[in-house]
Amino acid sequence: MPLRHSNADPFLPLAFWGGQPRQALVGGCLGALLLVSACGKSDAPTAPPGGGMPAPQVGVVTVQPGEVGLLTELPGRLEASRVAQVRARAAGILQKRLFTEGSEVKAGQVLFRIDAAPYEAALQTAEATLARGQANQAQASALAERYKPLVAANAISQQEYANAVAAQKLAEADVAAGKAAVSNARINLGYASVSAPIAGRIGRALVTEGALVGQGEATPLAVVQQINPMYVNFTQSAAEVMKLRSALEAGQLKRAAGAEAASVRVLLEDGSTYALPGKLLFSDLTVDASTGQITLRAQVPNPDGRLLPGLYVRVQLEQAQARNAVLLPQQAVTRSAQGDTVLVVGEDSKTVQRSVQIGGQQGGQWVVLEGLKAGEQVVVDGFQKLRGNPVVKPVPWQSAGTVASAKAAASSPAPAASAASAAR
Repeated sequence: MPLRHSNADPFLPLAFWGGQPRQALVGGCLGALLLVSACGKSDAPTAPPGGGMPAPQVGVVTVQPGEVGLLTELPGRLEASRVAQVRARAAGILQKRLFTEGSEVKAGQVLFRIDAAPYEAALQTAEATLARGQANQAQASALAERYKPLVAANAISQQEYANAVAAQKLAEADVAAGKAAVSNARINLGYASVSAPIAGRIGRALVTEGALVGQGEATPLAVVQQINPMYVNFTQSAAEVMKLRSALEAGQLKRAAGAEAASVRVLLEDGSTYALPGKLLFSDLTVDASTGQITLRAQVPNPDGRLLPGLYVRVQLEQAQARNAVLLPQQAVTRSAQGDTVLVVGEDSKTVQRSVQIGGQQGGQWVVLEGLKAGEQVVVDGFQKLRGNPVVKPVPWQSAGTVASAKAAASSPAPAASAASAAR
């Protein structure tokens, strides 16, 4: 039906929108404007109280002095604790090798066999000679025993009895020489079976079957090395040793517990730390005139054979302990020709530069001997924010590893949630 508006308001068609009066349309527009205005206010930045910039945050560590071991890191080289060369002591043709190269062998285990036929024949000859000597001894002894009562009765001359006694003693000497010859022949026969002198790991065979060995000198056949435990030989500057002794005598440092068998850590070529600690065995009594170094030796267990002789390593040795020392991350200390300094947050919440004395490093951290007091806060992170020495807001510093672990733990789902998801 056509709409009539002959005498009505000329804007009457605009009063309807979708069958609603225009008052509803106006109200909706006003509501939309208010909503946009509210959203715009929520996105606007909130100024800090007082209209100033907030204090920059810096990561700090709180000083907690204590006893800290002073670690000395020195270059060293591994060495087998026992090394024995297997040599051929009997001359002959090598017939057989009885071990696997690179395997573990026991002391007395037969490794090689040399042609033993000549030595068996020599043993048989010696045994025959001994048997003949024993027969002569028995005959001479019987004759001497028979002459003994006769000489007492003057039935024979004293010279005949003396000759019988001398023959008896000569036969006894021949028997003794025959026994020695038999023993020597058995020893030579035993040399035909070459055995391991010590227990350990054997290397490659230096000769092959069919080779003539033992001619003129003892031929090297293989090398056996005992690699559990291992020795690590390293050197330390004589000047450092004297400085350490002076500090100990002055009371600045104290001797590490069990310094006679101080704990030693081995750092491998790939930068990893060997799991098992060693112990210091001795330090040399003399200084090398050409290098000014003192040689030290430590013993390190090697049950799984990971350490190999001849390997270059670095050794961490704790020779003394510092009293009231502090461990600081390396980035907290500024090292220069003028000295070592750190930034300390003062009572006015401003940073102050402080000179410190460094006594080495331990586990990626500097050992601070002097310059800090308990409870002070040292700046470790946020140096780029310190322009114009502003008031700072110290917060506990966390290492990169700690932060990464926390993020990983936060990103992983909780066990309960995972179980609930699995149940659904």
